[in-house]
Amino acid sequence: MRDRVPARVLRAWRDRLSSTDAGFTVTGGRRAPGLRREELAQLAGLSVDYVLRLEQGRATSPSAQVVGALARALQLTRAERDQLYRSAGLLPPRDGTVSTHVPAGIQRLAARLDDVPVGVFTADWTLVWWNTTWSALHGDPAVIPTAERNLARALFGNGPRTRVDASGPVRARTGRLRSVHVADLKDAVSRYPADARLDRLVRELRGTSDAFAHHWATQTSATPHTTDRKTIRHPEVGDILLDCDVLIVPGADLRMVTYTAATGSSDAGKLDLLRVTGGRGTATVLP
Repeated sequence: MRDRVPARVLRAWRDRLSSTDAGFTVTGGRRAPGLRREELAQLAGLSVDYVLRLEQGRATSPSAQVVGALARALQLTRAERDQLYRSAGLLPPRDGTVSTHVPAGIQRLAARLDDVPVGVFTADWTLVWWNTTWSALHGDPAVIPTAERNLARALFGNGPRTRVDASGPVRARTGRLRSVHVADLKDAVSRYPADARLDRLVRELRGTSDAFAHHWATQTSATPHTTDRKTIRHPEVGDILLDCDVLIVPGADLRMVTYTAATGSSDAGKLDLLRVTGGRGTATVLP
């Protein structure tokens, strides 16, 4: 990092963050306070070697994507995040654009709800934070490039998720889900007209998906999110039927997506098993 944020400050930010607040189970024998280097690397989707080089001042030109991931992983304030961007010779995210900043309180809340899969999405429906149970259920998002973690791309056939043929009631739910997310994107465009990344996303989907273009042309009003039931087809435990809820984070323009099952149900048992085993492979979400 450059002189305005010396490497020792990056280490100090790591030392002050509790591993528990970051979502890790703390066991005995920890000799140093705060987050381990390996834990920061895992949270930010970076190699341990790269984090070490950053802290030693040997990696001097991190990308905006890396800086944003570090800021979220370290639970920095907006001022600290902006300082980190400037130290890397980058302009901080501008006001009036879709924010990828996840407040520390939201991260702590989601981490402490680790018996529930929680994913945090931006206003354009890009996944920017998730807890370990989310990874166990859906597969590790860290292995997917950031641009491909967008739910709209997945819904309209351009994301990494396996596509599933839908018919009957499933097709009807798929249509409503797509309608809701197109309405969200149209609302985001009205609130962030200067956001180039959002503009590129909408242009891409209008050009590659007839379904998206149709919804974009015909959607006239916002469609509220409601509790929905989704079947997760997991390669380890089979089908899991879960309630899916979308919670809006006031003041941050984020969406927290949660999956739950009734206590004592077979689906809750499958979720418990995934939480213990960590899950393997990538699940398919049936609409």
